[in-house]
Amino acid sequence: MAKKSMIEREKRRQRLVDAKAEIRKDLRKISVDIHRSAEDRFAARQELAKLPRNSAAVRLRNRCAVTGRPRGYMRFFGLSRITFRELALKGELPGIRKGSL
Repeated sequence: MAKKSMIEREKRRQRLVDAKAEIRKDLRKISVDIHRSAEDRFAARQELAKLPRNSAAVRLRNRCAVTGRPRGYMRFFGLSRITFRELALKGELPGIRKGSL
């Protein structure tokens, strides 16, 4: 089980990313548009730099939905490899079974 503080930190980051996503998208579009003036692009980059760092989606970390474990994450299931195996062996994941009997 991951520390509760790390799980909560990740939740705060996710909320911040969701809140600032639209602003970030617009500023990013302006900053890479070659048809705009250099001053406009520079101003957009400065505005991007003023946004909180944790509002960037790159800073998010995938975590297991059950334990919060950050490593061995299986994106399709949203679980870590350990939790996935435990639930699969108990038969709690529909359609999943062992490869060898």
